[in-house]
Order: sequence, then C-alpha cells, then structure tokens
Amino acid sequence: MNLSLFASPNSIDDAVVQAREAADRGFGSLWLSQIFSLDALTAIAVAGREVPGIGFGTAVIPTYPRHPMMLAAQALTTQAATGNRLTLGIGLSHQVVIEQMFGMSFDKPVRHMREYLDVLMPLVRTRKVAAKGETISATAALDIAGTEPPPVVVAALGPQMLRLVGRVADGTVTWMVGAKTLGSHIAPRIREAADEAGRGEPRVVVALPVAVTDDEAATRAQAAELFQVYGGLPSYRAMLDREGAGGPADVAIVGDEASVRGQIEDLFAQGATEFVAAPFAERERTLDALANQL
Repeated sequence: MNLSLFASPNSIDDAVVQAREAADRGFGSLWLSQIFSLDALTAIAVAGREVPGIGFGTAVIPTYPRHPMMLAAQALTTQAATGNRLTLGIGLSHQVVIEQMFGMSFDKPVRHMREYLDVLMPLVRTRKVAAKGETISATAALDIAGTEPPPVVVAALGPQMLRLVGRVADGTVTWMVGAKTLGSHIAPRIREAADEAGRGEPRVVVALPVAVTDDEAATRAQAAELFQVYGGLPSYRAMLDREGAGGPADVAIVGDEASVRGQIEDLFAQGATEFVAAPFAERERTLDALANQL
C-alpha cells in the first residue's frame, strides 16, 4: 500500500524533524497543508534539502490568493530544492475563507479553477504559457533549470470539478471523504474524465484522520471535537451526506491495528492510489501500526 503522512509542523525545525521521522519509518511522502501557519512550499523546500528519500506534497494550497504564474515559479523552485520530490496539491479553499478572510470574490469557482489550470499546467510542464481568461490571464515564460514538472493534484469533490481535473490535471486529493463516496463518486468520475481526454490513470490521494486505539468510542468522540469545523463547510458536508455520515468522526479511520488496516485497505479497494494518514490520537502506536503496513 502507498501510505504517507500528514504533518502539522509549528516551525521549520519541526518540519525537518517530522520529515525525517516519516522517512525513517518508511512512509512514501510527507504532506503539509496551507492554512494559517507556515508557508507549505517554503517548509517543504527546507525539509527536502535536509531529508532525502521521501516525497512531499501540499494538501492544499488555496488558489485565489496566488496568481498561477507565481505559484508555478514557487513550485518549480521547491522542485529544484528537493530534487524533484514534490506533488503540488491545490484547491479552491472555501467561500467563507476566500470572501471573509481574504476579501476576494468566490464567484464561479469552477470557472476560476479552469482558468487557473489553463495558466498553471503549461507553466509547470513546459515553462511557458499564453492564456486569456475572464479573470485569470498570463503570457509569460519561466526560467528555472534542473526541474521536472511536479504532478498537480486538485481538491475536487463536486462533479464539475472532478470532470475538469480528470481532463487537465494529474489527479485529486480528498479530505473527509469516506470509502463509499470514494468508490461510488470520486474515483469513477475522475477516471472517466481522464479516459475521455486520453490521459493516463489519475492519482486519487485520500487523506483522513487516523488513530489506532482500543477505545474506539472515546477516540471517535475526540475526533468529533477536533474536526467539528469540517462538518459545517459545504463541500465537506456534501461528501459526508453522500456517505451517510453524521460528521467527520464517522469517516475517521479509528480502531485497533487490524480494524485500521481493514479500513485503509477498503479505501484502496474503492479507488484510492495513495492514503495520507493524519494521526490525531495515540500517535506512537498509530505510527507504528501504519509503518508495519508498508
């Protein structure tokens, strides 16, 4: 199984420590989110220079605050720093974040992502672009030597986004999506779009909270408290409703070693190509159990 870890470093030094720990335990990649802490790509560039033998990913960098040309330059620079070990994960974020925190319009998000990818994908793949959109345009070239194009995965949950991403990007990365929804909605839709576009098999990166424990009820109650906010965000709420889940705790991977292994195997059976574990309780036991599955 292709298993990776989510990291939540509180400093650059901590990012290096968590990357080294993940590499030493044999995980394939370390993924960082871009929320309101460290800049994920900067932290990855530093950690990647310090720690060999492990991939890195972002899940995800919000698109609205960064012009795609600037993000392409930063991603390619991070590729240079890490020796081409980056997967660039991007996403819309959420209306409440974009409008209330950044003060930007969240109007027509699918159009926004289509135009964003029209600029980003040529730049990371060929280093040049000429694209004219209603809201995003670029005619430019980048000169960043010694780098390979990083795979670009997009946080796509709705049907329109999955069709778009399947046609033009390298795959999707999900959060708070359970196995049933993965197998009935996410994986088949993106694969159908990729096949229609004559593209290769898309990556389906699935990230969920994980805890290996003997007290499943108490640990799920802890998950309900820790991850409550995601149940109120419309895009995640729609996926939880598809799953028939009451809240984020119902899709968290929780149980003893055998149960957790079975739940992760089910995700791969439903179409995941990579699982990114976000340990939230009994960390050492959880990491040991996950490492034993590698």
